[in-house]
Amino acid sequence: MVRVSGRNLQSLALRVAACVPEPRRATLTRFRDENGRVIDQGIALYFPAPQSYTGEEVLELQGHGGPAVMNLLLSSCLSAGARLAQPGEFTLRAFLNNKLDLAQAESVADLIDASNEEAARCAIRSLQGEFSNAIHALVQALTDMRMLVEASLDFSEEEIELVSGKELEIRLECIRRQLEQVFNSARQGSLLREGIWIALVGQPNVGKSSLLNRLAGEEVAIVTEIPGTTRDVIRQAIEIEGVPLHLLDTAGLRETEDAVEKMGMARTRSAIDKASIVLLVVDSRVGVTPEDQAILASLPAGLRLIVVHNKTDLLEPASDSATADIRVSAKTGAGIGLLRQRLLEMIGWQSSAGEGAFMARQRHLSALTTAQTHLEAACALANSMDQVDLFAEELRLAQLALSSITGEFSADDLLGEIFSRFCIGK
Repeated sequence: MVRVSGRNLQSLALRVAACVPEPRRATLTRFRDENGRVIDQGIALYFPAPQSYTGEEVLELQGHGGPAVMNLLLSSCLSAGARLAQPGEFTLRAFLNNKLDLAQAESVADLIDASNEEAARCAIRSLQGEFSNAIHALVQALTDMRMLVEASLDFSEEEIELVSGKELEIRLECIRRQLEQVFNSARQGSLLREGIWIALVGQPNVGKSSLLNRLAGEEVAIVTEIPGTTRDVIRQAIEIEGVPLHLLDTAGLRETEDAVEKMGMARTRSAIDKASIVLLVVDSRVGVTPEDQAILASLPAGLRLIVVHNKTDLLEPASDSATADIRVSAKTGAGIGLLRQRLLEMIGWQSSAGEGAFMARQRHLSALTTAQTHLEAACALANSMDQVDLFAEELRLAQLALSSITGEFSADDLLGEIFSRFCIGK
């Protein structure tokens, strides 16, 4: 299909499709090149502005799909006055023409890039406006509060009955709870979109590559009894309950004079810096050794960690090794289900929240976090209304952060609310 968006497309339709189709009705016609020769026979659809995806006139030409034929049709449109669209330009025009807000526009790309069914469902919810509606509700609640507070600042001599400080506290707490719910739903969607990076580290020959293969469900990495077999970082994407996880199998960490192995360990350190979670794999027969303790001490501060005691299948039945975060056998699969569940718990995934998740990006989470910070500051000032100007500023900053998600806010919005609800200066 070739899609054209713009103004005055009737002349282009006449040149390329030999007709101006009736709006929103499929019309069978012959497509022609710049010399009037028939290129193909197909369906033409015309959408007049503003009832179209972009809000402009849109012409869609659906041919038989062969690359040579479609290239000829594209060339015919270009010769008739069209130009090639920039990446994302149709959705950009939809945003500029108020057909989509910024969050919905971003969800178009997220829907296209969705790697699994759960992510696709999450993206379509955002595209249909569920995320935006939740943000709009929060912005409206903040606007209502600002209307009351700023009116008392700007028109203090007028007889305006404001709500009490206690009622403001109740309203703030309600908004804060709503914002927390939206943040949790957005965070779940962010996990579906971005996934999380997990590095498998440990000494050589403790079973990191075997564990990677078991988690991936296929032979991704070469496994031998020879320590140091893995020399480079092996990347493998897996899914657990629809959540994408990016596993990084790394070279074993130990003292060595082997130049190639040293390069592999340097890449291991780089992988650790990229990861959000580290699985320290140890041999369950010996537990956490001084060498493992040295690896733990070298990890960046604050990094989330799971110690995985592998090779439990080699333990004697009555053996009771040191207590581990997780005990598994990469060979038999024992304990792997528990490890998968622990990973989901560590990243904060809630299976019950998946159906209500919003497809969110990092900028959305940052904006929501900023709004939460300003709301907390406002809550602290709610009992001290002698600082009403600071209270009003915190509300404004919270509203500004939320509005950046959808890209819809101007100072005139607040003025309109104030002057539509108050009869001031009569």
